[in-house]
Amino acid sequence: MGNPSRVRVIGPLVPYVAGFRAELERQGYRSNPTCDQLRLLAHLSRWLSSRDLDLGDLTPDRVGEFLVARREAGYVLWRSEKGVAPLLTYLRLLGVVPVPEAVVPATPVERVLDRYRKYLEEERGLCESTVASNVHVARLFLATRAELPDPGLDALSGNDILAFVLEECRLRSVGSAKYIGAGLRNFLRFCHLAGLTPRPLADSVPGVASWRLANLPRALDAREVARLLASCDRRSTFGRRDFAVLTLLVRLELRAGEVASLRLDDIDWRMGELVVSGKGPKRERLPLPCDVGKAIAAWLERGRPRCAVREVFTRVRAPHCGLSSAGISAIVASACKRAGLERVYAHRLRHTAATEMLRAGVGLEEIGQVLRHESLLTTAIYAKVDRIALRALARPWPRVDSGASR
Repeated sequence: MGNPSRVRVIGPLVPYVAGFRAELERQGYRSNPTCDQLRLLAHLSRWLSSRDLDLGDLTPDRVGEFLVARREAGYVLWRSEKGVAPLLTYLRLLGVVPVPEAVVPATPVERVLDRYRKYLEEERGLCESTVASNVHVARLFLATRAELPDPGLDALSGNDILAFVLEECRLRSVGSAKYIGAGLRNFLRFCHLAGLTPRPLADSVPGVASWRLANLPRALDAREVARLLASCDRRSTFGRRDFAVLTLLVRLELRAGEVASLRLDDIDWRMGELVVSGKGPKRERLPLPCDVGKAIAAWLERGRPRCAVREVFTRVRAPHCGLSSAGISAIVASACKRAGLERVYAHRLRHTAATEMLRAGVGLEEIGQVLRHESLLTTAIYAKVDRIALRALARPWPRVDSGASR
């Protein structure tokens, strides 16, 4: 085990050693990773001193020069911008290292995208992931006009839009094609509001042919669910966390985002309830079954690292922060791999729970309440998997009269 106190530092970063070490420990770094980060600090401090540079000179270009020197010196760890990010983030928060200046859009296309991004963030108030997906579609569309001296949006026609949609969606799934169409409509609405197009063109984006509730929800059977849960080694920290996540998904039919956003303050142990942050601003109170509570308690008592974040489910390794929706789905996918099952993600477990309720005789209205659907039409898709009830509605196959066939 390394001893952080034995890392020797000389140069302009000496006053910041103790504070950086405390910050690493607060984020959950253990002795060896802390030593590695302090050795990186020591190397950077020596490099600055050898070139008569101060911390104020540590611009992004200087950081790039240091990383090149570090690689040339034969170091095999922390040789990229990601590796030096914890140290630079700490120093920038203290205000002793210059914050990188915002990149000024250099091309007409980039300027349009920058205006669009600010509109989505500041005027629409959309979250970061939604902004990124909308800007991505706009970038794809503007790339088709790269040969023009400017985006040429003032001369945009319905034929240009149709040609882009047909080409872009040619090899895409229905869901992906809908994503392109919705993103393009949002961008064209912005273009008209911003005066970039003289007339509204959002309605020129063709719709994607699809039928509501056309697909069957695919569920796992009880044995597969049992294998998923059994794949978690509850003697380990990772296993206790993964088992608690899977139990929540299976028993309470939560979405991945709802599990990720669950906070310590949302659990009322005395009343046996928890508060779930659903889609949008909705917050709903659900009962906490005994087995779910035991799984969460085991993770909190004998797994969850001590850290300042309030999310129930966190990274096991430093830096300790709350898991994202993608992280929750990754836990399900990893459990499938361990159990030898086809890879599925968190929403499949929601389908599984709803299907099991239907097979147990629970009505669609009650299932919709458990799943917290706003409309019964959303729940209606599960009616198609109730084969027993559907069998009673099926008309008998007509028998062929042998005489009439002659």
